[in-house]
Amino acid sequence: MVKVPAKYTNVYIGLVIATGLMAVVQSIAYSGLSFTWRFAAYFLLALFSSGLKVSLPGVTGTMSVSYIFILTGVAELTEGQTFMLGLTSALVQIYWKAKKRPKIHQVLFNLAVIAVAMRVSHAAFQSPIALTLGGSLPVKLLLATMGYFLANTFPIACAISLTERRSLPVIWKECYFWAFPYYLLAATIVGIINWVNINLGWQFSLLALPVAWVLFRSYRLYIGRLEAEKEHVEQMNGLHIRTIEALTLAIEAKDHTTHDHLRRVQHYALEIGKEVGLTGPDLDALHAASLLHDIGKLAVPEHIISKPGKLTPQEFEKMKIHPLVGAEILEQVNFPYPVAPIVKAHHEKWDGNGYPCGLKGEEIPIGARILSAVDCLDALASDRQYRRALPLDQAMEVVKSESGKSYDPKIVEILARRYRQLEEEAVRLNTGTRLSVNAKVDRGKAPAAGFEANAPEEQGGTYMSQIAAAGREAQHTLELVTELGNSLSMSETLSVLSSRLTQLIPCDSIAVYQCKDEKLTPVYVDGPDRMLFSSLKIPYGEGLSGWVAKHNKAILNGNPSVEPGYLNDPTKFSLLRSALAVPLSGGRGIVGVLTMYRADADAFNRDHLRILSGITAKIGLSFENALKFQALEASATTDYLTGLNNTRSLFERLNHEISQCKRQELPLTVMVCDLDGFKQVNDRFGHNAGNRVLQVFAKGLEKVIREHDVTARFGGDEFVIVFPGMKAESVSDKIRLISNLATEAGLEVCGETITAASVGVSSFPDEGATPDELLAEADRKMYAYKKARKQRALNLPEAELPVLTLQ
Repeated sequence: MVKVPAKYTNVYIGLVIATGLMAVVQSIAYSGLSFTWRFAAYFLLALFSSGLKVSLPGVTGTMSVSYIFILTGVAELTEGQTFMLGLTSALVQIYWKAKKRPKIHQVLFNLAVIAVAMRVSHAAFQSPIALTLGGSLPVKLLLATMGYFLANTFPIACAISLTERRSLPVIWKECYFWAFPYYLLAATIVGIINWVNINLGWQFSLLALPVAWVLFRSYRLYIGRLEAEKEHVEQMNGLHIRTIEALTLAIEAKDHTTHDHLRRVQHYALEIGKEVGLTGPDLDALHAASLLHDIGKLAVPEHIISKPGKLTPQEFEKMKIHPLVGAEILEQVNFPYPVAPIVKAHHEKWDGNGYPCGLKGEEIPIGARILSAVDCLDALASDRQYRRALPLDQAMEVVKSESGKSYDPKIVEILARRYRQLEEEAVRLNTGTRLSVNAKVDRGKAPAAGFEANAPEEQGGTYMSQIAAAGREAQHTLELVTELGNSLSMSETLSVLSSRLTQLIPCDSIAVYQCKDEKLTPVYVDGPDRMLFSSLKIPYGEGLSGWVAKHNKAILNGNPSVEPGYLNDPTKFSLLRSALAVPLSGGRGIVGVLTMYRADADAFNRDHLRILSGITAKIGLSFENALKFQALEASATTDYLTGLNNTRSLFERLNHEISQCKRQELPLTVMVCDLDGFKQVNDRFGHNAGNRVLQVFAKGLEKVIREHDVTARFGGDEFVIVFPGMKAESVSDKIRLISNLATEAGLEVCGETITAASVGVSSFPDEGATPDELLAEADRKMYAYKKARKQRALNLPEAELPVLTLQ
């Protein structure tokens, strides 16, 4: 039975009851009522089975297995007998163990639905269509069952749709369609009963009662599983909403003015969304977007967000990224409804003059149109750093003046009609949790390392403004400075430096040069031109980096092509057009130079120079300590982490193998292998995990190579393998095995496919006669392949892939 309130549905209920009454009268008048023992047996079975009922999922209603005997009556009894059987069993189902006593209009509605369903079923059983299709009992039962199912479930679904304002097809599909196979099974049981009656006598049909009980138990199990799944989904939805609210708290921690703002915007937006007809996923998406639309502000510097005045053009350009960044963040969440498009478009304008995409009119998602108007009204009516709040009525007048220009006129009309009511409701509902960002913690008198000497006292707004402006930058800087001291290894120290520094200052290539014997020698280079810069020997005072080392001064946006040995060699070519170089000082003066390169001209600015200058002292000391450790380690021939040959040992072994192959006129192949995704391992799982990936990969190489092959860790995540006596064309299988090994190493340590291999090979003597030449050529091919694969991933025109390089 379904609960059908009179409101909004009186006419519909009256029509259904009238139709049901007509069906009863016609049936009794047509066939009358008569008593037989067969009817009495079926009648009792139907009454008993009507008590075997289950609650329907998603609605307030029940379903029993009495329809088995109603369909039996359609096939075996007169229409009047069937109506008596069906209506009586329906009354038992309604009142038997009812959780709440039903009202009279509910009882009449449900009896009318059963009456109409039986009338339709009888008509289908005896219809000309059944005769046209052969007139056999299975055809008649199939048509009667389909008619009964549709006439029984569809009117009830209509009542629920009218009462709860939900989609009729969705209600029918979710709440009733699942039972259709059971009705078909009932038709099969009725066919069996009919056969038993003909061949054995109707008395044997009493054995159908256990079948009805089994069907009821099947119902119970299926409904129980549905309820368990529903409960699980509700739990997941609850977790989803709590996650959204946690993200909202993160936004509030960034911008304290948005606490009440987000709550009010949420209430306004949801109420207007309901009025314009949003339901289901669209309304859920608006719910999430109303809370998360400002999450992109996490990427905007705090000094811009908290600025107590108008923004400069440059600051506004930075502020305009927050819809894009917000959408990109939320795309990673994989919401089951379209949240990211709403967040991305919530600053678009009706006339097309908004940002970031310049959408206009109905090109803008309806959720974004609602959110933009509501967001503006609340922002105008709230205190902000750069102005006081406007009275709510005055703020509404400003929004109305932008109707048809910035905002959808339909949304503005609804908002103007309801804003006072919505504001009162929002004030009552706004009981959200605030973060303790202004709490004072009494315990803890000083940090373990003590306070900074001569620390300035707090001076109100100026001091706080400086802290806010430097907050985001200070966080990355602190992480960099902290991690620099965690290792004495040169490769580890400079790898951490490169990884962390490029988060602060984007670049295409980075190089660290050591000052030694009046020259700058590269000890770490990362980027596409790695081998090119690795081969440089820069005299003091010459070129860009040499000038920085000699004069102990930084250079902003210098020309990389002036480095000695770079421009004048036609074989060395790069697209890099600007450089930022700073000297690195240790305890005994200049120990090196850090240079960052970009492909764009004038790509670095003074903020980049300021950031880098502020941490060069720490970088210089860490670099000097790593140099000392390297000097102690230089006498060793084994890489401390992987157990493979180190760089020094590699060159010794490679020189030896080249000499042997030259004397014996044998080929030799050099393979350079780089672990793609290794930076992600370090960033996401930590450097210990990165070390384990390298160790697993190195151990796996022992199973891939021959006993007399040479393997070495070339630095960082790069490995070199030397195959004496083997031509380059013969290492394809080795490349494939090594590529699989790289993927498996990341999977074993991190639990996901995060690493892959880029491989380049060179051959002796065709592509080089010395270790430097062979390594440089293999490295060039490896980076060419890596670049081509990235272009392929971005759907850009691919460069030709190097020969014998696989992923």
